Amino acid sequence: MPQYPTALNNLIQSLKRLPSVGQKSAERFAFNLIGWKEEDLQKLSTTLGSLKIDIQPCSECGCFLSNNCCSFCESAIRDKRSLCITSSVKDVYAIEDTHIFAGLYHVIPKLLSPLDGDFEKQINIQLIKERIEKWECKEVIIALDSTLEGDATALFIKSQIEKMDLIISRLALGLPLGSSLDFVDEGTLNRAFLGRQQLV
Repeated sequence: MPQYPTALNNLIQSLKRLPSVGQKSAERFAFNLIGWKEEDLQKLSTTLGSLKIDIQPCSECGCFLSNNCCSFCESAIRDKRSLCITSSVKDVYAIEDTHIFAGLYHVIPKLLSPLDGDFEKQINIQLIKERIEKWECKEVIIALDSTLEGDATALFIKSQIEKMDLIISRLALGLPLGSSLDFVDEGTLNRAFLGRQQLV
C-alpha cells in the first residue's frame, strides 16, 4: 500500500468504514475530496460534525425528527389503526416511496441476536404494546429483512402481541430469501406490501 501522508491515510481509513467501500474506492473518494474547494470541504465538515445533534430519533416511533417534530406521529391524516414495524429508519423511507402505506411506523433498535441476551430489552417490546393500545391498532405489519435474524425477530414480536386481538402480517411476496429491504427495488417492495401474509 502506498505511503500516503498521515492525514490522507486517516481519511481513507475513515471512508473504508462506509458500507461496500474498500481500499480502492476509499482512495478514489479521498483524492476526489482533496480536489474540492475549501468552502465545500468546510460545509461537509460542519454537516458531519453536527449529524448527531441535527438528526434525532422520535422517542415514540424511532423515525427521524424534522424541526423537532415527527412527521409520522404528529400527522393528522395517517391511519393510526395500522402499525408497520421495521428495523431501520431507511426502510421507512423505502416503504414511503411506494405510496402504498399510510399508517404509523415503529423502528426497533435492531434485529434479535441470541448472543445479546434478553430479547424483550433488545427491541423494547413493551413500547410496541403501549403504542398498539394507545392508537387501538387493528393491524401490525412486520416489515423486517428476510433473513434468519429477521425471521426470529418477527416470530418473537408475533408471540408477544398475538393475544391483543390484531391482524399480524408480514411482507412476503417478492422478497427473496436472505434479502435486505435496503437493496429491494420500489416495485418489488410494493408487491411485497400488497402481498403481505398473516402470521400464523
